Amino acid sequence: MSSRRSRSARLVVIVAWVVVGVLWITTLARLVAWDRWEVFAVLDALTLVLYLPALPIAVIAAWRRHWALAGASAVMILAQIVFVAPEISAATPLPHGLGGAVALRVFDANVYQSNPSMAGYAREIRQDRPDVVTLEEASPFDLQQLISRHALTHLPYQFWNGARGSRSLVIASRYVLGPTVDSSVDGIPFLARTSVDLPRGRLALWIVHTTAVIDPGVRQWNDELDGVYRLLRSVRPRPLLVVGDFNATWSNRGFRAILSTGLTDAAAARGEDFAMTWSQLTFPLPPLIRIDHVLSGPGVVVTSIRTATGPGSDHRDLFATVAVLDDTR
Repeated sequence: MSSRRSRSARLVVIVAWVVVGVLWITTLARLVAWDRWEVFAVLDALTLVLYLPALPIAVIAAWRRHWALAGASAVMILAQIVFVAPEISAATPLPHGLGGAVALRVFDANVYQSNPSMAGYAREIRQDRPDVVTLEEASPFDLQQLISRHALTHLPYQFWNGARGSRSLVIASRYVLGPTVDSSVDGIPFLARTSVDLPRGRLALWIVHTTAVIDPGVRQWNDELDGVYRLLRSVRPRPLLVVGDFNATWSNRGFRAILSTGLTDAAAARGEDFAMTWSQLTFPLPPLIRIDHVLSGPGVVVTSIRTATGPGSDHRDLFATVAVLDDTR
């Protein structure tokens, strides 16, 4: 019996070392080539949950006097704290003086190209009556379903980027939309830029949908995130709202670069860091990462944001209330 326990204990230690070893390799890869390899880009996106096993391993290893394992785990605990601190500490109180701002209700969803029915989305839109709806992976058939179900009756100004499948982007607005400019990498659209003519002033609106890290690959994913970053640096629209499926989190290099241009992540600012949006198809696990975002530039404050079950999609959708400040017009 004692030999069996000894073998089991050794196996547990080996498994713990494997887990900690993966964390060390992921951390070193992030330090020397952040998001340059697919597997590590995916692991980086999971930083909020990936490093969690380090804490119980460190505690148990210290209790069992496995000091090397305890020390290696403790270093990974510190690494996670360093990596997630910027996001966790981003919550701020709402600024004063929003009473005179133009209020805008925004709904964003990746409706999933394999989703056969828009009935659930039509119901959500009719109930919430947003002023602007932005959709990723929405086909013309999806759009027609929403129209036939009277979900877009109050949103007469509509745009579709002409793409198919996962590259399709749709905007529907209560207010007049300005000219729309598309951006693509290798012929694949990832961004549509337009504007919304509000009762007092004009709001620049960008809708983003980057490709997934693994399909077609990390290079194109990085190129698309870098494309958003470069446009933000060169165009600098004000006021600005950027929404969509970035396929990236705060722990990914390209998304962190986008935030460095001065954009505010609404969920983090409102203390909703753990409002994960993907994937809903991993039952019994809940969504583990937050890759769908509402970002605001100078002159725009997202006063509230929440997620809701995207009916039939692998993504949760986003409802946000936005204040466009008078002093930016």
